Amino acid sequence: MSYQVLARKWRPRSFASLVGQEHVVRALTHALTSQRLHHAYLFTGTRGVGKTTLARILAKALNCETGVSATPCGTCSACHEIDSGRFVDLLEVDAATNTKVDEMRELLENAVYAPTRGRFKVYVIDEVHMLSNSAFNAMLKTLEEPPEHVKFILATTDPQKIPVTVLSRCLQFNLKQMTQPLIAGHLKQVLEAEAISAEPGALQLLARSAAGSMRDALSLLDQAIAHGSGQVEEAQVRAMLGAVDLDHLLSIVDALLAGDAAAMLQVADEMAARSLSFDAALQEMAALFTRLQIAQLAPQAIADDLPERVRIEELAAALDPEFVQLAYQIAIHGRRELPLAPDEQAGFVMTLLRLHAFRPALDSDDPPARPSAKVATSAGRSAASPSLAPASRALAPDESSAVPSSAATVARPAVAASEVAVAVVPALPIATAGVAAVASAPATPATTDDWHEILATLKIGGMARELAQHCELRELQAGRITLRLAPAHRHLLMKPAQDKLQLLLAEHFGGPLQLAVELEATTGETPAASAQRDRRQRQDRAIAAVEQDGFVREVIELFDATLIESSIKPV
Repeated sequence: MSYQVLARKWRPRSFASLVGQEHVVRALTHALTSQRLHHAYLFTGTRGVGKTTLARILAKALNCETGVSATPCGTCSACHEIDSGRFVDLLEVDAATNTKVDEMRELLENAVYAPTRGRFKVYVIDEVHMLSNSAFNAMLKTLEEPPEHVKFILATTDPQKIPVTVLSRCLQFNLKQMTQPLIAGHLKQVLEAEAISAEPGALQLLARSAAGSMRDALSLLDQAIAHGSGQVEEAQVRAMLGAVDLDHLLSIVDALLAGDAAAMLQVADEMAARSLSFDAALQEMAALFTRLQIAQLAPQAIADDLPERVRIEELAAALDPEFVQLAYQIAIHGRRELPLAPDEQAGFVMTLLRLHAFRPALDSDDPPARPSAKVATSAGRSAASPSLAPASRALAPDESSAVPSSAATVARPAVAASEVAVAVVPALPIATAGVAAVASAPATPATTDDWHEILATLKIGGMARELAQHCELRELQAGRITLRLAPAHRHLLMKPAQDKLQLLLAEHFGGPLQLAVELEATTGETPAASAQRDRRQRQDRAIAAVEQDGFVREVIELFDATLIESSIKPV
């Protein structure tokens, strides 16, 4: 006898043996028990979730020789013939190959005749959404008022394409995708019945790759048995699927914590050498960050029998919850951008480097050394800084200026259309006795605008820059600086951004510094607001200059033209 694939051999033949879909089974069981039978049923759901299987079980329940019930005997000739696909009164139609109206009319013309063997003539129309509009119209009358001996069972993966007139004539049941634990448990039962050994990790991989389809899971299991020569081992299944080993992802996170970008890229090279899927790697990475976040915020939800539970808890304790959220977004966006990359490995590498670039600054992970700021050597020496417009521009190292240890002056950037005006204000004295620290009584800035000067001297970028740009200086004391941030920008309060800003401010003032950010409405003009005002003023000046141009005015008057202000960009 020829080999029968597992998906066919283990197809459920009764409601009791059906895996999942309890909501559908309950409704059909009650209807059959109480003899409340509808004339048309519609089963919807993705591939491999049991639509055709349910249709055949329902056909057996309707035509079993023992009577209509939710528990067909499975031993009578009608049940045997339905299971083997030979029952003359069960007509299974593939709508994908019978889409025309003439074929549907021919099918329905036979509906008026009484069943040959069974109690009901059952029409099972698979992928019914593939029928043409004319074919749907041809079946409407019969579908609404069929003969008493006819039952329709429709199945589709795309119910949105079915006309509403058809949907309204059917009882609709939406079959859900199978969960991974449910699939893994069923695969375990199948293997036990087949007397085949399997590792739990291998079954988890197969269940995950099946993507909610039990049929796909059984087909993959067939392949895994053949690949492993009668055994289902995790390493062999991982090699068969091209799945990413969790050790690779954990190594990437370890390197991320250590700030070792080279080690992260080495893992990427090892994955490329094994021809692993980088798309699957980013998917698994997002899943890993999800488990890390759950371990941080809801540790009781982590299963006790999770093999990597201890490792997950260690990493969760070492990472900031805010950064885990950011890392998750980087992973899913990196996966989305993978088709746009020069090649998959390049896209994966850039995602890893993005994680490295946005990682929080740790005590053992100092940022790369940058050129020291210029220091004035006399009380009368000052350093000029360029305009802050546009707001997103970061100063070059030779444009930055540090506050000298004695009284000195710092440039105050004033926005202008084509030049930079320099204003002179007192600088903050810094104490250098013992361990460098902010003086116990630093000079309090005269106005909150002094935050513009401090920010102009910092080489800052990314989210830390955005946070600083939207803050104003509230208070500056010994070893502590307090900023004020409007509640509308609370989304900028990410711990990595605060840590980076605190580190740069401490470097700027020459000693340890504690940063505090208060959520409160700002009273002055923040650097971001100043830059926006500057851009608006430059735009207004540019529009005015164009409007006053003689040629432009002549064109407007001659052709009754309209000046599109949004097309004007200041130089």
